[in-house]
Amino acid sequence: MSDALTYIMGQEDHASYRLQTHAAGPEGSLPLTGDMLLNWPSGDLFGLSQNVGMGWKPDRLHGKQVLILSTQGGLRAEDGTPIALGYHTGHWEVGLLTKEAALEITELGGVPFAGYVSDPCDGRSQGTTGMFDSLPYRNDAAMVYRRLVRSLPTRSGVIGIATCDKGLPATMIALAGIHDLPGIIVPGGVTLPPTNGEDAAKIQTIGARYAQGQISLQEAADMGCRTCATPGGGCQFLGTAATAQVVAEALGMSLPHSALAPSGQALWKNIARQSARAIYWMQQNGIRMSHILTDAAIHNAMVVHAAFGGSTNLLLHIPAIAHAAKCRIPDVADWSRINKSVPRLVSVLPNGPEYHPTIRVFMAGGVPEVMLHLRKLGLLDVSVKTVAGENLGTLLDWWESSERRHQIRQQLLETDGIDPDAVIMSPAQAKSRGLTSTVTFPTGNIAPEGSVIKSTAIDPEVVGEDGIYRHTGRAKVFTTEKSAVKAIKDGHIIEGDIMVLIGRGPSGTGMEETYQLTSALKHLPFGKYVTLLTDARFSGVSTGACIGHIGPEALAGGPIGKLRNGDLLEVIIDLASLEGSIQFIGQGEERFSPQEGAVILNSRPSHPELRPDPQLPDDTRLWAALQAASGGTWRGSIYDVDRIIEVLNAGHTYLEMLKKEKRSSSCD
Repeated sequence: MSDALTYIMGQEDHASYRLQTHAAGPEGSLPLTGDMLLNWPSGDLFGLSQNVGMGWKPDRLHGKQVLILSTQGGLRAEDGTPIALGYHTGHWEVGLLTKEAALEITELGGVPFAGYVSDPCDGRSQGTTGMFDSLPYRNDAAMVYRRLVRSLPTRSGVIGIATCDKGLPATMIALAGIHDLPGIIVPGGVTLPPTNGEDAAKIQTIGARYAQGQISLQEAADMGCRTCATPGGGCQFLGTAATAQVVAEALGMSLPHSALAPSGQALWKNIARQSARAIYWMQQNGIRMSHILTDAAIHNAMVVHAAFGGSTNLLLHIPAIAHAAKCRIPDVADWSRINKSVPRLVSVLPNGPEYHPTIRVFMAGGVPEVMLHLRKLGLLDVSVKTVAGENLGTLLDWWESSERRHQIRQQLLETDGIDPDAVIMSPAQAKSRGLTSTVTFPTGNIAPEGSVIKSTAIDPEVVGEDGIYRHTGRAKVFTTEKSAVKAIKDGHIIEGDIMVLIGRGPSGTGMEETYQLTSALKHLPFGKYVTLLTDARFSGVSTGACIGHIGPEALAGGPIGKLRNGDLLEVIIDLASLEGSIQFIGQGEERFSPQEGAVILNSRPSHPELRPDPQLPDDTRLWAALQAASGGTWRGSIYDVDRIIEVLNAGHTYLEMLKKEKRSSSCD
């Protein structure tokens, strides 16, 4: 035998060769009736055989079947030690939530089923080709979830359990599409920050800081080891994962005070039990997802997003949820209007002014605490239904006087010495602390279709006394994130530069997330004086003068793809009025108006190095084409099937016309 076979096949195991060829099967009988045999489809009948084959007792087959779908990843031993690692902490412990929900369903006399669609980690894929699959994964996972729901025809309700950047939006989109079934989201919660160390956002800059001599090799190694202080939950900052949990609760899809709970702890586990009971209540009272997800619920979610100062990635996800729910898809004007009318109330990583981790936001009262303030301002529709079986107004009345609220807020003061009202502020206090509204949507000759910046996260030191950020500077243009990061590490980016990263939108990279750049700029001393423009997107934890989602993207002929090194650019962001512009206003020593700049850009060819990333997978190329046909990123990068079919049919018609013209010309 060869060395390879000897190594792979190992020692002969004669005992394992004695195989069993038949078995008695489960004891008992299926609880069948004549009517069932005459009228049930064969799939339902065979399903009963499958259920007892997996060990379910025959006399307990007739309970309500509830499907639990989660993003569980990895394989844990009973004591929690890893047998096979997951992609990230966010899905490492959600199996515990599945277990708690399943046990509660069983106690209620039901039959729990569980399925899994694990999710990638945006932190793990930063700066790698794995990022090319990040946003496209969301659509794929939502489709698989919906197929799993439909593939269990006997389910009476669906529980979705997820935590992080793409898995939770995918789960929400999937549940939004099951209009005639009860459904509920169980957020996977958050990990705790290290007692001494750095959070999971800052730790992602150790490479850039080491390159700049800010930290030693040993410091990087020690801090990197401690940053995920507990094994489960999403990151400790209000990035996309935490914001998605907040939005799920704001939509009424999750129970009150469930977003941002500490993973692995007793209260966190109990949320899964409560959610199982909620599904039963919804079943018994005829409450369906179509009753929960309405235009008013979408509005509430956008209001709460603004009050928290949430991730700009939710501008991609909330429209997709609305589309799946058959609600009106919010547009840029809606986002702008809401952000102009809603004060930011939460002091949290990464926005500040105090950089509290998300566990403190939960202990300060979380989503319902913020909603109490918003209700007083008249900014919420409190008549909307929720998965808790009551309308939002009734929930907030309960929360305001609940023992839970009192005790957990008091514990924050006693344990961490933090006043909960300094984490979730009243509108008056937030105004006095200088909190500004969340996002601005700059336009201009570089972004005629628009762009987005989390303007509230611009460093106050570079904002004028009039509340306006102004930066006129020379462009340094990059066509890959790798080259841009190298320029920062090598000292080729200096104070006053305007970095322009092009060709990294949907058609180039699947709209990669460029946190390597934004994090480096945040944690390097000169970074606050640098502006970043890109057709890519940012991590939810990004801060600074970083403008993304620039449209049209460079590879669709957008003006951003025509910029060159040395072009003079002007960036203006008004943090008070939430108005902004990004303009090309000069080349060499020549200066001109934005209108003249638009004409010059229109006449220029695209950047000579502009092209899709050569490693872009076909799967992502297909995603980019389908979402472009559906309205692009400003409609949430959705799959609008009717639009896609219309485009395909038009293409077929055009190609047939060309064929006829070709045949006609050849005959002539």
